[in-house]
Amino acid sequence: MRILAAMSGGVDSAVAAARAVEAGHDVVGVHLALSRAGGTLRTGSRGCCTIEDAMDARRAADRLGIPFYVWDFSERFRDDVIEDFVAEYRAGRTPNPCMRCNERIKFAALLERALELGFDAVCTGHYASLVDTPAGLELHRASDSAKDQSYVLGVLTAAQLAHTYFPLGSTPSKALVRAEAEARGLSVAQKPDSHDICFIPDGDTRGWLAEKVGAETGDIVGAHDGAHAYTVGQRRGLRLGVPAPDGKPRFVLEVRPVSNTVVVGPKEALAIGEIAGARFSWAGRAPDASDFACDVQIRAHAEPVAARAELRDDEIVVRPQTPFDGVAPGQTAVLYEGTRVVGQFTIDRTVSAVPAAV
Repeated sequence: MRILAAMSGGVDSAVAAARAVEAGHDVVGVHLALSRAGGTLRTGSRGCCTIEDAMDARRAADRLGIPFYVWDFSERFRDDVIEDFVAEYRAGRTPNPCMRCNERIKFAALLERALELGFDAVCTGHYASLVDTPAGLELHRASDSAKDQSYVLGVLTAAQLAHTYFPLGSTPSKALVRAEAEARGLSVAQKPDSHDICFIPDGDTRGWLAEKVGAETGDIVGAHDGAHAYTVGQRRGLRLGVPAPDGKPRFVLEVRPVSNTVVVGPKEALAIGEIAGARFSWAGRAPDASDFACDVQIRAHAEPVAARAELRDDEIVVRPQTPFDGVAPGQTAVLYEGTRVVGQFTIDRTVSAVPAAV
């Protein structure tokens, strides 16, 4: 196959590209330039999109003996990921920019260009597995549960899965990937993992949003410096001034951007008995029935929760066997059957499991 290897400059994507080469594929490396801030260096940065990352990707490609290019996707990244992130916070929702990047950049914009250029698939260093079955291609969790990234890939459709390649899915641990990189002479073998939001390199999401959305004091039902700075489930930084009558800590239960109000309450009120959303997709074949049992994961590293999902009036409604804790509109819920990813939806609304506690 002709493989386009997305090389972030990290060890995972470098080893994934190396395995694609070793498997006999015709491989070309590409690094995505997602920012036009030409002076961005890794100093103080915790992301994965710096000049040094591009240089690390180039060195890895040279070591593997494959062609290498840098493609400027900064404009589309700004429109589809950054602006979406800002808009979601402005609306009082809690978005996941990694989901949007996978959905709209790596497996949409990049894959579209790859197919136009005659490539058969895009290869990435994600920890997830593809299983070809009589019923069609399925997306499954990786062997290494600690590194499993199937959650952030839950947005992929059947058509996109048909043109993806995840060489690391069956690797038992990240330590083995680093050891392999060392053995292959890749300079990124011990490079630290990227984390946090790549376009907020200093990790100060609150300060970054204050610049984009604006900081305006409002009620905390207390006062706060802008509703965008708070997310459902947050406890620290509320500055309520006086303790609650029962002496227990208070948590953010709801963010109302129109009135710039943050609603707080006891921890018990964070229990969510139902979530629903109209923006959904299936990772492969759709469920056989409109009402089905599944496991639901609402964060990248959260434990899956057994639940019942129902397709109703153009939306998915999910009721967990045990309540979710601190779910916010805008988060992504990924549905599983065992290790298989069934699909995903963006949470539009939630229903408290204990309404009287609010």
